[in-house]
Amino acid sequence: MAAAHPDPRTRHFGNFYGLEGLDGDESTDPVVLVVGNCQAESLRLMLDGGGLRTVRMPPVHELVAADLPHLDRWLARAALLVTQPIRDDYHGLPIGSAQLTERLGRGTPVLRVPVIRFAGLYPAHAIVRSPADPSLVPPVVAYHDLRVLAEAAGLRSRARLDPPAVRAIAEHSLEQLRSREDRHGTVVVSDLFATPSFAQMRTLNHPGNPIWTALAARVRAASGLPAHTVDPGRPLLDAVHAPREAAVIDAWGFDEPERPHWIVDGHVVETGAVREAHLDWYARHPDAVRAGLTRHAHALTVLSLV
Repeated sequence: MAAAHPDPRTRHFGNFYGLEGLDGDESTDPVVLVVGNCQAESLRLMLDGGGLRTVRMPPVHELVAADLPHLDRWLARAALLVTQPIRDDYHGLPIGSAQLTERLGRGTPVLRVPVIRFAGLYPAHAIVRSPADPSLVPPVVAYHDLRVLAEAAGLRSRARLDPPAVRAIAEHSLEQLRSREDRHGTVVVSDLFATPSFAQMRTLNHPGNPIWTALAARVRAASGLPAHTVDPGRPLLDAVHAPREAAVIDAWGFDEPERPHWIVDGHVVETGAVREAHLDWYARHPDAVRAGLTRHAHALTVLSLV
């Protein structure tokens, strides 16, 4: 049962915790549970309505043991589970996608969707996890610039970022996305990036509304549900926008200006400020530098940084 005076997090996910809404209404619309990282909430918003009810729930990396009874309550009620691939015992909890499937009601269908990452618009950016603490991220923006990472490692300071390099990194990124789709049997989204645009991705892992509209339509079609298009009334995953570089604009033939800075919560953040903050962070976390060099060896090579 929810606390008498819930904290802000509990209020934010009020339906999930039984504070309001679906538990007490008379709706017979089937409930869809969408489980995953921050991308899951955007997909949930685009699936809501049109004969479906959805539940806003914490992203999977924020779930704690006390959340499990609430999760089980919704799994028992769900008419459809949409989940990103999540490994068993994620964060020490039985919330892997296979484990969630086992706890569903008998015969409840499950649809997997991929974690969407596409580097073809931000080819020098990467995600790096520190082996010492995978939850650590650098300050200002959580994305690593491989040019700054290489500088921290004492490697070449000038990258080869030109249209051929952009397209090579884009194709490698798509190969990885296709591999994830095939390996986990997910709904396919990789083909959407055959003709890239900045509207598709705000950062390398924050898709824009056109991607969510298309993915929601494909989820509905794959589940045998009637078509329904949602206008959320706002841009989704809009807090951070990565710089738009000239080489990317040239590579894809965009008719758009270069934007050399970040936009964070609506404010301009210069790349120089990000570089300085990240170099200081790398000096304190050399294990993250080593991990980045290993994980992103291909992109570093394409960019002529190694």
